[in-house]
Amino acid sequence: MSRSPRPFSDYHTRLQRVSDFIHDHLDQPLNMVQLAELACLSPEHWHRIYAAFFGETMAATVKRLRLQRAAAFLAQSTLPIQQVALQSGYPNVQSFTRTFSNAYGLPPAQYRQGGQHAVFHYTQPQYQDGVFDVRHVEITSIAVISVPHQGSFMGISKAFGTLYGWLGAHQVNAEGLRCLGIYHDDPFAVEESALRSHACVAPEADTLQQVNITPPLERCTIAGGHYAVLHYCGPYASMHAAYRWLFGYWLPQSGWEVADNPVFEDYLNSPQDTAPADLRTDIYMPLRNPV
Repeated sequence: MSRSPRPFSDYHTRLQRVSDFIHDHLDQPLNMVQLAELACLSPEHWHRIYAAFFGETMAATVKRLRLQRAAAFLAQSTLPIQQVALQSGYPNVQSFTRTFSNAYGLPPAQYRQGGQHAVFHYTQPQYQDGVFDVRHVEITSIAVISVPHQGSFMGISKAFGTLYGWLGAHQVNAEGLRCLGIYHDDPFAVEESALRSHACVAPEADTLQQVNITPPLERCTIAGGHYAVLHYCGPYASMHAAYRWLFGYWLPQSGWEVADNPVFEDYLNSPQDTAPADLRTDIYMPLRNPV
């Protein structure tokens, strides 16, 4: 008996439920059978479909996101390490320390004191030595396909999961696409729950015109103009320290003023196949001449 082929979008809808559930329950045990039921797929085979859609296994997604959350807690809070482990889904400090050390190259306590974020701290002697190169560029506007996100900037990975899942479901080849994040608000001035950002890809113009964009995806544009670009190497969780240096030290002594457009980040490699210490990101700050 012949069957009509199941559309990609149907699989995408069901697997997106799984992806959203994972992002929202990282601090809880995740059961493969429960996730299979959520996707309405066979418990024996659904994870193969997940890996085909999202480019990594479900286990790899969970591990990467839990460690990313833990690194953010370590770099940006004073939570005790046991609490960091529990809130990142690890049952005890021992298993958390072992897994974190393997991924980040340092045990949690040492990472908190000496991770990549530490070199941007104002008490470090190299803080004012100019070793952090900032280049100036003029860019034309960039048309992007995006998914909006509201909440912690570290949670934008959920929007990227939605974005890449949608592209896969609509058979848009995401390999080689420029991956960008737009950040509209200052996390030091706006409540975390109200922070606005967009997860983006920048396809070629002809591809952009051919794709029928449907919610939650949006078309938007990154404004052209003059930007200062800081090249950052290291975990996303430590990037807040680079922003603090860029806005708090470099900008006041640069002779420029920050323009009204949002900052954006250009992700030069992927956390799916790159160690956290080797992630490379260009941070773009919009500039204007002083009044």
